[in-house]
Amino acid sequence: MASSLVPLSAPHPSWFTPKRLLVIFCVINMLNYVDRGTIASNGVNGSLGTCTSSGTCTSGSGIQGEFNLNNFEDGVLSSAFMVGLLVASPIFASLAKSVNPFRLIGVGLSVWTLATAGCGFSFNFWSITICRMLVGVGEASFISLAAPFIDDNAPIAQKTAWLAIFYMCIPTGYALGYVYGGLVGTYLNWRFAFWVEAILMLPFAVLGFVMKPLNLKGFAPAESKQALISEEMAVQEVQDTEALNHSAKPTKEKFSHMFSKMKCTCIDLNQFSRFIKDIKALLVDKVYVVNVLGYCAYNFVLGAYSYWGPKAGYKIYNMSDADLIFGGITIVCGILGTLAGGYVLDLMKSTIPNAFKLLSVTTFLGAIFCFTAFCFQNMYAFLAFFSVGELLVFAIQGPVNYICLHCVNPSLRPLSMAISTVSIHIFGDVPSSPLVGVLQDAINNWRETSLILTSILFPAAGIWFIGIFLHSVDRFNEDSEGQVTEVDRSNATPLLEPRVTETSDSSAS
Repeated sequence: MASSLVPLSAPHPSWFTPKRLLVIFCVINMLNYVDRGTIASNGVNGSLGTCTSSGTCTSGSGIQGEFNLNNFEDGVLSSAFMVGLLVASPIFASLAKSVNPFRLIGVGLSVWTLATAGCGFSFNFWSITICRMLVGVGEASFISLAAPFIDDNAPIAQKTAWLAIFYMCIPTGYALGYVYGGLVGTYLNWRFAFWVEAILMLPFAVLGFVMKPLNLKGFAPAESKQALISEEMAVQEVQDTEALNHSAKPTKEKFSHMFSKMKCTCIDLNQFSRFIKDIKALLVDKVYVVNVLGYCAYNFVLGAYSYWGPKAGYKIYNMSDADLIFGGITIVCGILGTLAGGYVLDLMKSTIPNAFKLLSVTTFLGAIFCFTAFCFQNMYAFLAFFSVGELLVFAIQGPVNYICLHCVNPSLRPLSMAISTVSIHIFGDVPSSPLVGVLQDAINNWRETSLILTSILFPAAGIWFIGIFLHSVDRFNEDSEGQVTEVDRSNATPLLEPRVTETSDSSAS
């Protein structure tokens, strides 16, 4: 008897590794946030036309000037994409249990590409608002599913660091969007900014359809599910045939068809009831709820910062290059702060209590520096303190998402990320931009408006401080209801290197 090593029959793309997956997802995430920074930049967002007391008038610029938007309408425009994001995120997360998640990302990015191009062709406030909503629908699939993919494939000792690298693209994308939007809006036209974004995203949308699909931890491969369904249908057909053979009555055949229809209805009801059960499981998890509540308060401030920051800096300190200055601060502090937060948590040992400690401390210190920055009359003192504050505030991205992924069962991770995303937008940056616009219209003082906004970071730190004392369990390695066998996983996951197995060859005497 002889033994030899032969590779498993399942094909594995040689070039597609976990690190390449991280790079692809980082580029896509950055493009998403470049779009958000672009529409907030002075070059694309623009300003209303003004008239002096002497009768001299200047024409408006950008979206606000062309469509004659007040500050409230301008704030609504910044939040419009989140309407689509909020509606579609739970839907995509729920579909991940029946449709391959990687294909869902491809569908979402295709919608994003078309909607972004549509923004460039908009002709009034409502047309661009509808396109921004569709941008949110397209982004929803990626936001819900990318982080679980990264968490699955990251090295065990570097999970938070990998998540930090991914979420580093948020401030980096915003910053690049400020600079990119300012340059395109100044030298070309604000519409070109959206058209170029659509062209850059198109290859990634195509990639989602042509690449071999990936599977998430806690979910059975689509092929296994389809085989199970086919087997059940075959068994049912045999039972129906036997019943018909034993009786010639036509009522038997009618009963069989009625039973099949009722079975399909029961499957749909079971999927819906499981979705409701999953939602309840998240809402009764104290660790998850406290984490998301703190994230909501944090995102309320950061959302308004990202949209109104360049305009506030221009008005308070007369920054002639507010887009470039805020973009530079955000990209440097965002990269360093986000990476530092992830690496520090890995050094502390990645646990949920340690993540809460890091969240509360960095947010509290960051709030002190940002609040103090807006008290200075000197622009350079403001920039110095605000930079340190942003460095600390951005450190939360890795830890907060680590908690979302590890305090729930693996099969709930897409829904956990979706509900987190929905919550931080509904109670965070969706209302914050319009409300800050209303507040500024009422008091007409950007310094006071900025101080009031920044003070909300203190409650966020307090909420996360409570999480330190909650009983928590890391559930990443728990078995899931849809858990697959090791053989199924090795055949379905293209990120793993080709394995070898021993086979025996017998020879006849």
